[in-house]
Amino acid sequence: MKETELDQPIRHWLEKQGYSVSCEVKHCDMVAQKEDELLIVELKTRFSLDLVYQAVNRKNLTDSVYVAVPVLPGKKSIPRYRDVKKLLSRLEVGLILVRFMKSKTRVEVISHPVEFKKRRALRRRNSIIREIDGRYSEFNKAGSATVDRKVSAYRQQAIMTAYFLREKGPLSPAAIRKLGGGNKTQQILSGNVYGWFDRISRGIYCLNVTGRTALDNYEDILESILNNLDIGGEPDGQ
Repeated sequence: MKETELDQPIRHWLEKQGYSVSCEVKHCDMVAQKEDELLIVELKTRFSLDLVYQAVNRKNLTDSVYVAVPVLPGKKSIPRYRDVKKLLSRLEVGLILVRFMKSKTRVEVISHPVEFKKRRALRRRNSIIREIDGRYSEFNKAGSATVDRKVSAYRQQAIMTAYFLREKGPLSPAAIRKLGGGNKTQQILSGNVYGWFDRISRGIYCLNVTGRTALDNYEDILESILNNLDIGGEPDGQ
């Protein structure tokens, strides 16, 4: 596909909105005018960083800047559609998709270049803070692949829960917390996501064979956590 194939459908759409259209004007792909309004559309056969650069530069000329890319036959949308839409929204740049079908094309204006209003994702922000606060220590490396072993706050607390049960024998969640267990101790024991724990009586848990084996595999992490902690106190098991 060539960029020129986007010309006709976008030009036709703009003219239906009452604009007069000129192309390749002072490095701008497409310029549309209606009374005092000046609108610029930059075209590319796929979304790219170069297209973003062009759009940002055109914002020096007018607030009404759009980028236009095709959606090829058989495709629902462009790659990473939601991320593209978020990025352009923050840059106050509009997005136009030209959908190519078997016998016709359709122009879809996904977003307009309106003023961006920042909104905080408070729930996600708070979950990040809880994750950080719940960690005993840092073991992950930035940029690690998804297949790498990552040690979340939940896993760290599960390791420490297993450690206390191995060292002290059967305990209640309250007793484990007194020793230094995390705030998810009850959830870790009752949920038993990793299959490490057995409930032997009401409110009392022990470490099973699977848990002991897992703890051996995490010995390096356990040692690092213990070196950063001041563990003390003798629980009564209740």
